Amino acid sequence: MGPRRRFSALRSADWRWSGCPGRAADASRLLFLRKGDVLTVTRIDRLARSIGDLQDIVRAVKAKGASLKAIEQPIDTSTAAGKAFLDMLGVFAEFETNLRKERQMEGIAKAKAAGVYKGRPPSVDSAKVAELKAQGFGPSQIARKLGIGRASVYRVLAG
Repeated sequence: MGPRRRFSALRSADWRWSGCPGRAADASRLLFLRKGDVLTVTRIDRLARSIGDLQDIVRAVKAKGASLKAIEQPIDTSTAAGKAFLDMLGVFAEFETNLRKERQMEGIAKAKAAGVYKGRPPSVDSAKVAELKAQGFGPSQIARKLGIGRASVYRVLAG
């Protein structure tokens, strides 16, 4: 067997896994891994959003005969201790993410109650669309007159 190759995934934007099953961009990254290769990441929490996603990625890497290594954390999936530590860090990373989401939702609910968080103002005047439709204009004509997309007109008319 030849020398082990290293694949660095240092930029999280390049190597972020979506957690969406079947994503071609994510799956294609594994095509380049061969037996004995090492996929190197800065941190495990930059690789997956949940413990389930992380385990799927690790299984896919292992199926290729490669291993996963984290630079900032003592993780190397080629060892038993590394695998155990990986799962522990994955659980805590998911827990942290869930806490952050909960706090964010609480903040949004509080802001809505205070009348601060109202969302984006509507960009389409529904009354004007209905008025033009009543005058006999078609969706394309309404879109041109109001300077909006035809799909927006259809959405207003359907809803």
